Amino acid sequence: MLSSAKIFLFLGAVNAMVSVLLGAFGAHGLKSKLSAQAMSTFQTGVEYHFYHSLGLLIVGILISQLPGMGIKVTGWLMFAGIILFSGSLYLLALTGVRQLGMVTPVGGLCFIFAWGLLAYTIFSQ
Repeated sequence: MLSSAKIFLFLGAVNAMVSVLLGAFGAHGLKSKLSAQAMSTFQTGVEYHFYHSLGLLIVGILISQLPGMGIKVTGWLMFAGIILFSGSLYLLALTGVRQLGMVTPVGGLCFIFAWGLLAYTIFSQ
């Protein structure tokens, strides 16, 4: 069975790779196909995807130094945020279905809670 550290390091590395791939796909494959607004939406998804991929790597590194569930929950919140926030922005940009925008704030809350919980976990140790 994989350790929690390896799981978050793996998730961070894979998500960083995927965010770079999606960024390149957007810049080279979608630029001429999407409106400026849709392209901006897609790029926002890529940016937050990449930032939080790095966050997952940080969680993987810190997990052995910060005992308890706080750091693990932080990692899962970041991963959920990537799926909900960035994923909904990708789909919104590609499909134009505005209702997908209702999911985006839930992902944003996951990111906010993740960073807040990380700060709390570090401070409380």
